[in-house]
Amino acid sequence: MAASFEELQIDPLYVQKLEESGLQQPTPIQSEAIPLLLQGKDVILQSQTGTGKTLAYLLPALQRIDPSQKQLQIMVLVPTRELGIQIMHEIEKLTVGGLIRSQALIGGAATFRQIEKLRLHPHIVVGTPGRIQELVKVRKLSLHHVLTVIVDEVDQVFELGSMNEVQTILGGMLKTKQLVFVSATIPKPIHDAASKWMQEPEVVRINPEQITAESLEHIYFLCEEREKIDTLRRLVRLIEPPSAIVFINATQDIAEVVGKLQYAGLSVEALYGEASKQDRAKVMGNFRERKFQLLLATDIAARGLDIEGVTHVFHLDPPVNAEHYVHRVGRTGRMGRKGTAVSIITRKEQFILDKFEKALGITIAPKAMYEGRIVDPADDRSAAARRSRRAEARPAGGSARESGDAAGVRPGAAPRAGAQGAAMRSANGGAGRAAAKPGAAAGGARPAAAPSGKAAGPSKAQLERERKNKGAPKWLKAKPQKE
Repeated sequence: MAASFEELQIDPLYVQKLEESGLQQPTPIQSEAIPLLLQGKDVILQSQTGTGKTLAYLLPALQRIDPSQKQLQIMVLVPTRELGIQIMHEIEKLTVGGLIRSQALIGGAATFRQIEKLRLHPHIVVGTPGRIQELVKVRKLSLHHVLTVIVDEVDQVFELGSMNEVQTILGGMLKTKQLVFVSATIPKPIHDAASKWMQEPEVVRINPEQITAESLEHIYFLCEEREKIDTLRRLVRLIEPPSAIVFINATQDIAEVVGKLQYAGLSVEALYGEASKQDRAKVMGNFRERKFQLLLATDIAARGLDIEGVTHVFHLDPPVNAEHYVHRVGRTGRMGRKGTAVSIITRKEQFILDKFEKALGITIAPKAMYEGRIVDPADDRSAAARRSRRAEARPAGGSARESGDAAGVRPGAAPRAGAQGAAMRSANGGAGRAAAKPGAAAGGARPAAAPSGKAAGPSKAQLERERKNKGAPKWLKAKPQKE
């Protein structure tokens, strides 16, 4: 592995820009891919999410550009607007102050504005296949001088039905063009397409058996379907992630879930494909600026997005397959940072995680919440478990409360003197009571009390005065009364 970007023959201008961003040493995928791409070879790049694949193809591509030529020379095809904007940010950071011009050609934006900007003759464009093909058809975009085509997240580009559009775009280019396929997962259809379109492609894989980042922790929580929202709320309150993404599967559930989470007091906004370009841009901008805590998204947000500070990914719905799981969890734990992937599932959905474990070679550990902590299920002391243990601890003859009450004693408390005396009298068959009251008549009548030196009880007049004074102010009660 190269120790520096200089060893990889990267232009000093770009090396300086990388150092300003805090990047001094290339990642393994960059060390292996950059030399091949600088040679102009067709390459398939496969590596875990967050390992630096974007710079691995951008740096060699930018170095192939001749700024003196007013022609399009590099094209990057992407599946989503969000990924396209992110790549444009990387290009702008590397080319600011230079002669290289770039432009985004993303679906959903105003076509006439993009056409106007094409008059500036960009050297590199980043776009979605549909918009690129549309501009080519109206002859506003020429592909005849394109040297390199990069298809980022290639499996999703094809999954979204853009394979024919990509094929049409490639057919309008030079046969000598360089073609680069990039993704964390490269299924068999991608390899088949590569063998058809590429010329003796080189395959660069970094730790293919380690599909997800080693710095990721995978855990799950079991609950009922109706409890998922509340479980998420409790987890967010407990963990307090500074920034997290919550994934669901169905777009039609977005508004309902956002409403429930906001009603529960969580700071959340939604990102989904059917939203307008302006709404999506606003949501992503606010999320990057930490104006809200949770980004609720469908899988559109799972591809290629690199949002700094995302510490947790929550699956409110399990992904549809292992590849989607890889791309979802790749939004955290990037570039060696720690991250946590949390699945909230029902028992019926548990088999899905079992499949992911086998397919990806990972461990997704079960967890539970107890007294403000995340614990292993063996340590779970939930209310149901506590009730069960209390029931097992009760005497066979009845509950602790019932047995204590029978003896006049509260459970767990020392017997009172009165209770002890009552128990003794009961045990002696009433002998103690007879001894204490020798003068008691057989019929139970109480004999008249013998005169003594003690003060007698309150007189009738005093009792009547107290009855009338009940509720009176203190000053009136204290006023001497005439007998």
